[in-house]
Amino acid sequence: MTSQTTPTSLRPDQRRAEALRGLCDGGVHLPGDPGYDAARLPWNAALDQRPAAVAQPRTVAQVQEVVRAAAAADLRIAPQSTGHNAGPLVAQGLDDVVVLRTSAMTGVTIDPVRRIARVEGGALWMHATEPAGDHGLAALHGSSPDVGIAGYSLGGGIGWYARRLGLATNSLTAVELVTADGEHLRADAHRNAELFWALRGGGGSFGVVTALEFRLYAIETAYAGMLIWDREVAEPVLRRWAQWAPGAPDDVTTSFRVLNLPPIPDIPELLRGRSVVVIDGAVLGSDEAGAAAIADLRALSPEIDTFGRVPARSLVRLHMDPEGPTPVVSDSAMLGGMPDEAVDAFLSEVGPGSSSSLLMAELRQLGGALGREHEGGGALKKLDAAFVTFAGAMALTPEMAAQGEHDAHRLTKVLSPWANGRSYLNFAESAVDPRTAYDERAWLQLKGIRSAVDPHGLFVGNHRIPRLVEHGRVTD
Repeated sequence: MTSQTTPTSLRPDQRRAEALRGLCDGGVHLPGDPGYDAARLPWNAALDQRPAAVAQPRTVAQVQEVVRAAAAADLRIAPQSTGHNAGPLVAQGLDDVVVLRTSAMTGVTIDPVRRIARVEGGALWMHATEPAGDHGLAALHGSSPDVGIAGYSLGGGIGWYARRLGLATNSLTAVELVTADGEHLRADAHRNAELFWALRGGGGSFGVVTALEFRLYAIETAYAGMLIWDREVAEPVLRRWAQWAPGAPDDVTTSFRVLNLPPIPDIPELLRGRSVVVIDGAVLGSDEAGAAAIADLRALSPEIDTFGRVPARSLVRLHMDPEGPTPVVSDSAMLGGMPDEAVDAFLSEVGPGSSSSLLMAELRQLGGALGREHEGGGALKKLDAAFVTFAGAMALTPEMAAQGEHDAHRLTKVLSPWANGRSYLNFAESAVDPRTAYDERAWLQLKGIRSAVDPHGLFVGNHRIPRLVEHGRVTD
């Protein structure tokens, strides 16, 4: 799509953004510029993200220039690498916001002796999993290769080893960022320790992350794969999985999904155009331990069974999440449990005979290390739930978006009796109250640290941590 905006029709905020023109070696785009429409698009192509400007720095020095210039022009800054979770940001309004895209900063260094990865602020998981795998090491990556490491890690991070090793955010060992005064600093357990605590789970309200360091684990292979059934047998499969999951060994992390697959060539012919049930996941340990861990699920005679010994580096694509910009709508909720009544409610929306427009209705298995406080962890020490549900639909047209959003909200609504009122913000792709992700003490600490490092509210996180006092009023 081509922008029709002319300089004379710019909003006042956009005219102020003219002060940024020429920075980043020309990598600043304003409305009306030829590159603006391409630069402003987030990963979720269903969102119409129209900021006052988009800046695409390639170096730390260029990030500092943009931060200082935006502050001087009385504009705010939204750091963004991919825009997977841009919905809450767009909902806040972007009229006076410069979206600072770090997508050109993708360098990765692996230290195999210390088992530490250092990645730049725009690196994706696919940039890190391959070089780590070359050394027989694995990161606590997510379920999609093109998710930004920074946003995923600052917001929590649930991967295929999560029930044994916990949230990815608590494997961070250092974060480098540009703060509101344009300074570049390092936060770790010894330097800027309070800020380091806030960054581990507190999201992107504290500065522009230019690099992260995190622990790697000696995991070269895993017993992993998927089990697939036709949707017609969803009821016994979900009932068995929901009973099995809470007591499964910590070495096991799985998900349950109902997929309504479109009839497109990218999908294997055996599954093309079908509605199926999928349980996928990974088990740490031997083949014998892995087979024993999923024996109760295998006993349900899946149509397809791919579980076996695989390279750890391959797990970043196990979930088969869509790659590249994709228009989607979704909803999510944290669940305290999945008793039989919850199973019935879930299946009433997406089970056999359903006409739901949802491409995916998912339940992630939590518990294990995810449910225990991580000693020395950050603002998000654990996830206080047994499951998290995520419902997503394609949004290729406004009509599809409206129907998909309706169906996603219907699924979370019927599961609301078992919801615990908490949020996992990495899955919350619509505006929610971010307080629901933290306990009361952590929330107060996060606001205090935000007030100290960004006293004038320069930065806009997708799930915003407010300052203690804003516009002369004390925040809740």
